[in-house]
Amino acid sequence: QQQQQQQPAAAAEAPAGAAMSLAELTSAVAQAMNTPTASAGVDGSAAAAPVAMDTSGGTNAAAAATATATATATATATATAPSGEDAASAAATSAGESEHTPLLKLDLTDVWRELSDCLLLLQEAHVDDQTLGLLSPAVECFFLCNSDIKIGRRAAAAAAAAAAGGGGNGVDELHRMLSSGPTTEAQGQGQGQGQGQGQGKDGSKEKELTPRELFWLEFIERHRAVINTLVRKDPGVLQVKPFSLLLEIPHVLDFRVKEKFFRESLRKRNHGQRYIRQRLQVRRNHIFEDSYHQLQGLSGQDLRGRMDVQFEGEDGIDAGGLTREWYYQLSKAMMNANYALFKQSNIGSETYQPNPHSNVNAAHLNYFKFCGRVVAKAVYDSMYLDCHFTRAFYKQILGIPVSWRDMQAVDEPLYKSLLWILENEISEEDYSFSIDMDRFGELQTMDLKPNGRNINVTNETKKEYVHLVAHAKLTEVIKEQIKAFQDGFYELIPQKEIAIFDEQELEMVISGLPDVDVDDLQANTEYGSGYSPSSPQIVWFWRAVRTFDREERVKLVQFVTGTGKIPVGGFAELVGMSGPQKFNIQKDRSGPSRLPQAHTCFNQLDLPEFESYEELRTNLMMAIKEGSEGFGFA
Repeated sequence: QQQQQQQPAAAAEAPAGAAMSLAELTSAVAQAMNTPTASAGVDGSAAAAPVAMDTSGGTNAAAAATATATATATATATATAPSGEDAASAAATSAGESEHTPLLKLDLTDVWRELSDCLLLLQEAHVDDQTLGLLSPAVECFFLCNSDIKIGRRAAAAAAAAAAGGGGNGVDELHRMLSSGPTTEAQGQGQGQGQGQGQGKDGSKEKELTPRELFWLEFIERHRAVINTLVRKDPGVLQVKPFSLLLEIPHVLDFRVKEKFFRESLRKRNHGQRYIRQRLQVRRNHIFEDSYHQLQGLSGQDLRGRMDVQFEGEDGIDAGGLTREWYYQLSKAMMNANYALFKQSNIGSETYQPNPHSNVNAAHLNYFKFCGRVVAKAVYDSMYLDCHFTRAFYKQILGIPVSWRDMQAVDEPLYKSLLWILENEISEEDYSFSIDMDRFGELQTMDLKPNGRNINVTNETKKEYVHLVAHAKLTEVIKEQIKAFQDGFYELIPQKEIAIFDEQELEMVISGLPDVDVDDLQANTEYGSGYSPSSPQIVWFWRAVRTFDREERVKLVQFVTGTGKIPVGGFAELVGMSGPQKFNIQKDRSGPSRLPQAHTCFNQLDLPEFESYEELRTNLMMAIKEGSEGFGFA
């Protein structure tokens, strides 16, 4: 509206047909495809009539924006629309190529750039979701016109890594990563995990992204908020093209959107199925053994039935409450040190990791499979467990490779040692490609590569060494336990379905979303390195935290402490590596160009001296949502 008021003459002199409505754009696209005029629905089917914007009253801004966004479409449609035999031939060719005919006869790149600029203006104006939703038909049209896009593993991983990067522009970072050389370790963290740079599932090299594919990824990254607003109304649209493409880059979707889609997928899969109710009678002080022996003979299909739990010697009738109690008590029993299945990741930690020495129990792999089934069954039943795993193990449940940075939550001293190696020059005599492993008090040397104990680590090979050490400690020594747990979990919930979540979100799915009492957290926070409760950055910090929603507050706690679990006694009872350790904020003197960083073993947040509230909130939000991983190495 402002642009129209400022430039009325330019608008008046515009040639006839220079701008058209979304309905006219849809009509032009349909005609170019030699199909009846129609507006395609989200499932690729035709709707009764094209969507048109109401240009009266409060929708003038959206209508004007849409008209501006489509200003170049008429000339493009005229120049590129096929006709006669060419159109028929093109239609016949494309019919066999795609489940849904892609609307690609027009080069609408300029249209989408105008739409992108318009969406950015609306977002900067902080309009509400309803107003932003006025342009949702145009965004849907963008998806429909790009429904043939195929995002390879490398591109999806790069998109996730760019989002998780430092304080720079995520879109610019995405462009740089996809236009540059080797895939970094951070890129390898994406869902579905690449086989190496540009490698497909079969080992073949993936094609380089075209400018159109790269622009599609950039558009998605830039307009997450709008896309989530569109999908949130009906997450079921993610099951069909064109929106199903978003499942290849799930990091752009909000947790609530993912969770709703996940639950809806389970519901649809079970529609019409009849499962037998499973009756379980257990002794409280033998809940693990009793549950294991009664459930181990059931198939994954049988376990989808409702549980009916009876505690021996008790009169309670299970109307749901006893099942919740069973899940709660059983999850605590799984972490019991007497079974040697899981161990605390660090002294005093609230998180657990598979025990590499669990084979002292002859049936340990059967028990791990049972634990995987219990966790999946709880997720399936929308029940929560009183157990929290390390970030590395959540990744392994999802099938995401771990990073050396995940070592911090498992072995803090080793993590510091690896960090020192990366940041300093080393001598060739200092390290070899082997590590010493403690086996019940006896040190055993493990080669990280063939004959590794006789191969020295150099400054050129130290990144490889760090990667191999992390892989050995986090994966190799517990690979059988991981595999058994995964086998049990995937019996009820396939990996493809759970992989929509990241590791932080999976913790919330398994253990629930606790309430974070900001007053309690603030009252039990300590400050150091030049900060005090009255420092501007600290005042801004608490102001920002109070604007966070429930999920964002949990992610802050996860980011700083390593887990979303809050002690029963509140934040006053937080525990660190060496015992009681309150939430503490230290000054990061390296400058405001860095993101906030966390040391989970000490419940410590390093907060740079940001120069404004807006800068602090933006960077803090990026850190807790996307920056916890950081970039790895090539």
